Amino acid sequence: MVWVVLLSLLCYLILFLCRHSSSRGPFLSITILIYLLLGELHMMDTTTWHKMRGSQMVVAMKAVSLAFDLDKGIVEKFPSPVEFMGYIYFVGTVIFGPWISFSSYMDAVESRKLSVSWFLKSVLSCVKSQICLVISNCIAPYLFPYFIPVFGNKLLRNKKRKMRGSIKRWLQAYENTLSFHFSNYFVSYLGETTTTLAGAGFTEEKDNLKWDLTIAKPLNVEFPRSMVEVVTSWNLPMSRWLNTYVFRKALRYGSFTAIILTYTASALLHELWVYVINGTFSMLAVLHLTYLGSIFGSSTDDTDSDEDGIASHTIEKWTQLSWTSHWLTFGLWVLYRLIL
Repeated sequence: MVWVVLLSLLCYLILFLCRHSSSRGPFLSITILIYLLLGELHMMDTTTWHKMRGSQMVVAMKAVSLAFDLDKGIVEKFPSPVEFMGYIYFVGTVIFGPWISFSSYMDAVESRKLSVSWFLKSVLSCVKSQICLVISNCIAPYLFPYFIPVFGNKLLRNKKRKMRGSIKRWLQAYENTLSFHFSNYFVSYLGETTTTLAGAGFTEEKDNLKWDLTIAKPLNVEFPRSMVEVVTSWNLPMSRWLNTYVFRKALRYGSFTAIILTYTASALLHELWVYVINGTFSMLAVLHLTYLGSIFGSSTDDTDSDEDGIASHTIEKWTQLSWTSHWLTFGLWVLYRLIL
């Protein structure tokens, strides 16, 4: 808590000192980046720092977005210390997130009348979070041994040992990936619950309020068409934040015309080609997610918390999977260079 408070005080100090400048966003971004790097590399041990990294991230995102909104005039009045700290420590998002804009926070402060839709949204998100928690801890780690007995003696007698070992490693990797994914969905739905209960996370159309806050889209992550869809659906508020305050700000330094044209051409392809390409991208995305998620299994609890132990565990897991994702990425890069 002390470190989170120190970061928020530092952010307000920088904003106050730069209150007459039109570059508060870049100044604050650089300050936060230095603070986070010093915190992770020098001021604290890695294990303790990672435990509060989520809260630090939410504070940093809120402060940076407020700074840029002040620069652009979206937020017209410089917030008082009470308004700033109220936004940073907003009870609905201070622990589980997600990021919300300063304008959304001010709308929540004005408050709205209690309604059936507000209550149903809160209850539904809470139930979803508990279901994801059960899947992550009680179902995903034992998915294949108990529900799909592929490790039984019957299969062992009918398959070669090498193939059996390879299948087993990939299925275990997918179990770890699934458990890791649903732990993220648990936090996402819990964040929806707390944010909605606190009075934020709605859109207003005339006199009609829609409590429609969505943080993650599990189906888009588990059955994606591309890695872009995975990154976007993993955390929608963060994706919006990155797009608004990072991507658009960086456009002045480079041209992304080729990427835009590539996605446009892909969308205009004939149906059959679209199905083939999307299916290929889906399989590649699932393979990469399984490969990456294999290092987040429950076995990591038994490894040392130091960097050497974590690195050794990662190398061991990826060696068991023959470094497939790395080789595949290298091959696709070579193909990309050939057709460029």
